[in-house]
Amino acid sequence: MHEMSLALSIVDLVCSRAAAEGAGTINQVEVEVGSLAGVLVDALAFCYDAAARDTPAAAADLKIIPVQAKGRCLSCQDVFVLESFFTPCPACGTYEVEIIQGRDLKVVSIVIDE
Repeated sequence: MHEMSLALSIVDLVCSRAAAEGAGTINQVEVEVGSLAGVLVDALAFCYDAAARDTPAAAADLKIIPVQAKGRCLSCQDVFVLESFFTPCPACGTYEVEIIQGRDLKVVSIVIDE
């Protein structure tokens, strides 16, 4: 389950950043997860709780924000929602599509107490 590895990395990142800011407690962690990131959101939330145990992030609320994938057709430049990696352009039908959004998992904010 790679979600545990991701959760451990998130906890390490937010705890390091909170320590650098002199924070005592992390109250909230906000994470964006793209629909093509290959992450099971429920599994990530479950693993986060386990990974954060006995850290400054233990009581933090994990807010997961889903990000819908979008692509740009390289033939006609149409921008559209991607349901999978192999979604054809709805305007011209080609599969020559550049993914422009929705493959990432990123920490976007941390709420801390000093």
